[in-house]
Amino acid sequence: MRVVADRRYFLLLMGGLIALAWLTLWLWGQSPYGRLLNHDELGGADLGNGLVMLVIVVGWTLMVVAMMLPTSLPLVALFHRLTRQRQDHALLVCLLLAGYLSMWTLFGMVVHLGDGLLHVAVEQSAWLEAHAWAISAGILMLAGLYQFTPLKYACLDKCRSPLSFITEHWRGSHERTQAFRLGVRHGLFCIGCCWSLMLLLFAVGVGNLGWMLVLGALMAIEKNLPWGRRFSIPLGVVLLCWGLSLSLAAVLASS
Repeated sequence: MRVVADRRYFLLLMGGLIALAWLTLWLWGQSPYGRLLNHDELGGADLGNGLVMLVIVVGWTLMVVAMMLPTSLPLVALFHRLTRQRQDHALLVCLLLAGYLSMWTLFGMVVHLGDGLLHVAVEQSAWLEAHAWAISAGILMLAGLYQFTPLKYACLDKCRSPLSFITEHWRGSHERTQAFRLGVRHGLFCIGCCWSLMLLLFAVGVGNLGWMLVLGALMAIEKNLPWGRRFSIPLGVVLLCWGLSLSLAAVLASS
């Protein structure tokens, strides 16, 4: 009974953390500073400004906790259960989460930097500015094509097998270092599985809670449901068709 109660308490704690991230994002969006979560507002921001970078880091980390942590709860909960007999098991779980979130935060910084450079290129090119629709269409088709790649499935299989992943990378010695490294490795495989879907935020609008919920649900289905692996190909087809239809509509509108 104690084990069951401990597991329920841990899941409630993780659920509360995720709910707090969503609530913070919603309150932030409703505040006078909500524009700082908006993709268009940050697109032209000075990425060399320390305050701007801090806002981006905090906002992106909240998005990762809200969207990606639910997809990795099976691994986190299993790691908690396997280490619960250790006196420092709470610290080990925190180090696991820190390693995982650090990889997604680093990914977010790289993507935001690339997005900022892309905005500069659009502002300096009349052709790109007139064909800005091609960027969103390209992101959609890139995400769709990635759904069919071997790398996508290799990373997805790692994410869908939390027990084998932990036994492969957890040795039980130098526990704190290993816990952080386990989180880093899982974060890298999670990025390998979901980077293209997260990139869609830049096509549909970073900070849009509705799209965040949709994309988070899609990634959770892929990673955690029994039939989730078979869901990847239909999702890829939908994204490709969406990108192609967006392109066709733009071409027809300009002709």
